[in-house]
Amino acid sequence: MAHDAPLSPLAPKTFPDMPAIEGVRFASGEAGVRYRGRTDVMMALLDKGTTVAGVFTKSRCPSAPVDWCRSKLKSGKARALLVNSGNANAFTGKVGADAVKLAAKIAARAAGVKEHEIFMASTGVIGEPLDASKFDAVLDALAADARGEAWLDAARAIMTTDTFPKVATATADIGGSQVRISGIAKGAGMIAPDMATMLSFVFTDAPISAPALQSMLSKSVQGSFNAITVDSDTSTSDTLLLFATGAAAARGAPRIAAANDRRLASFKRALEAVLLDLAHQVVRDGEGARKFVGVEVTGADSAKAAKRIALSIANSPLVKTAVAGEDANWGRVVMAVGKAGERAERDKLAIWFGDVRVAHKGLRDPNYDEAAASAVMKRPEIDIRVDLGLGAGAAKVWTCDLTKEYVAINGDYRS
Repeated sequence: MAHDAPLSPLAPKTFPDMPAIEGVRFASGEAGVRYRGRTDVMMALLDKGTTVAGVFTKSRCPSAPVDWCRSKLKSGKARALLVNSGNANAFTGKVGADAVKLAAKIAARAAGVKEHEIFMASTGVIGEPLDASKFDAVLDALAADARGEAWLDAARAIMTTDTFPKVATATADIGGSQVRISGIAKGAGMIAPDMATMLSFVFTDAPISAPALQSMLSKSVQGSFNAITVDSDTSTSDTLLLFATGAAAARGAPRIAAANDRRLASFKRALEAVLLDLAHQVVRDGEGARKFVGVEVTGADSAKAAKRIALSIANSPLVKTAVAGEDANWGRVVMAVGKAGERAERDKLAIWFGDVRVAHKGLRDPNYDEAAASAVMKRPEIDIRVDLGLGAGAAKVWTCDLTKEYVAINGDYRS
């Protein structure tokens, strides 16, 4: 199903060069979790000393792998990652918890590490038991075949309704030594802030402690993965894990214990860039998406208010269908601002589509040009900006349009 979908028109034209990161190796294979003839399991092997941080779904119905990862995160150490597509192992009760334990046992044996050093994630259909015994036939071979350059294969193995693999990379400087940060992600639907049906795994060779990693990750996610929405739905399975192998220490990189260490400035910027790149790719692969939309709100009472209003606009089916129809219907933006629950004054409101101001001080802009506004709406990338004229609060989020294809994809997802 997933791999038969036509490539998103918003897909990147090329993939970045993804060199190996010392201390991590990947392999992927076919376990037959749900579909035949496609890779559906990915394993990453991590050198001894690797630290880990994670951010997970805020859903009250988390998957069994999310529960497992949360409990193992306290140690701050990791030696392997196991991810499958085709089955989310969510809403599966004790059967799901037992499947996670069996998967960890099989993965630990294959990788030659302890079970509590295994991290896991699953994505796919909710409510169906996962037959973890299927991993037994493939993980030994994956552990033997793992290699550092297999980023794209790893990204493809975790896809469900995605139309392209998502990868990103950046370099940073810590204490005069270069380190690399690279990651993969999957996600195309059930995408909303607080993480979504979204998996992302980011790796670095920097020698950074688990508490420092956790602090940086929790902060960086707010402006990236928690600032995107495809359809306002939050999944049971959202998982973002950041692993640091520490291999750069052998090249002179200093070991960092605290997130407020000034030597982390370059690393923080690079981490934010990688997370934002991956988050944008998720939106660009939104199910049925034809338009990539940035929604910026300024002049709000606070940053929190601005983000809430921005998400009200970005999640509005009426706004998103207007974008799909290339209709410069700014009245729908007014509607979304008004219903957000934050302070707004009609007669101070201004709205732009791209660089065309369509509304000003509670009225249609006196210089409104329908042709100019319509021209903006025909672009594949559109910026919607709202200024409330009240304060200094600002926020930006990203979304996509809502098309007939989205309904078609989700109408027969389980078939």
